[in-house]
Amino acid sequence: MKIAEKTVVQMHYTLKSDEGAVIDSSEGREPLQYIQGMHMIVAGLEKAMVGHEVGDKFDVVVIPSEGYGEYDEKMTQEVPLNVFQGVDKVEAGMTFYAQTPAGPMPIRIKSVGEKTAVIDANHELAGKNLNFAIEVVSVREATDEDLKPFGHHCCCGGHDGEDHECECGGHGNKENCDGNGGCGCEHHGK
Repeated sequence: MKIAEKTVVQMHYTLKSDEGAVIDSSEGREPLQYIQGMHMIVAGLEKAMVGHEVGDKFDVVVIPSEGYGEYDEKMTQEVPLNVFQGVDKVEAGMTFYAQTPAGPMPIRIKSVGEKTAVIDANHELAGKNLNFAIEVVSVREATDEDLKPFGHHCCCGGHDGEDHECECGGHGNKENCDGNGGCGCEHHGK
């Protein structure tokens, strides 16, 4: 079976920098498992996986725009050291988590001065190529159980375009789903 939309894939990988240093690897661990098309891995790697099958070994270079994005200098900020309460000594390279509306976000300490520190909210691999060596271990169709965490959503967002509320509230109704995005709401058909 070839890797396609909504297939469950297990793969071994080694991720290296452009200089050849190993950044991460599944060597000695269980293979990484993801569902194709569900944005569980970086976009560039997900695109490169399509069409491969069990036993395939290949290399992929993912550019920053399809990986962790370009490095954005605006995501750095100088803050007073007293914001790091409960920390004896703030040092460059330390990571903290800031609470954001999207959930916890890692913040790295870029540099430390006498009274301030420069924090960096960029992903540590932002602006860098991701050099993957991949081995496909298994591929199978995703089951309803596999897809459950991703929910069932109605494309109308809970409105039918005529200012009427849909009975599904935009979340769909799996029992009435027509398999084509229809959620059982009248305008979607059954």
